[in-house]
Amino acid sequence: MVIDKPGYEHLIQFLAENLSLFEQAGTPRSDNKSVGEFLEECIAEQIIQLCTQHTELEMNHRSVIIREVDGIMYDFQEVLSSVLEHPITEEQAEIISEVALLIKNLFDNAVADLFD
Repeated sequence: MVIDKPGYEHLIQFLAENLSLFEQAGTPRSDNKSVGEFLEECIAEQIIQLCTQHTELEMNHRSVIIREVDGIMYDFQEVLSSVLEHPITEEQAEIISEVALLIKNLFDNAVADLFD
């Protein structure tokens, strides 16, 4: 299983276009999570939901998904490396939540292609 490369590149571009939002100081959310913590949690939640929704996935498919998500997380952490430890703001959380949903959509499409 391979996710759509143009789709993935679009995600990186979307994050890069919104990078200025992460460079600005803002009011931290009340949960006191860092940008890195929130990123990991959002993406993990979406991948868990993906695997729950697609009961036809075998263990080897899930392993491939986890490896690909690890690569995506590495890339995102590189892009956001200077702010990973900063407290997350509501605006940053919205962007990260949107990116996590887009990642899930990429994998939903890859799973659909796998079983077509």
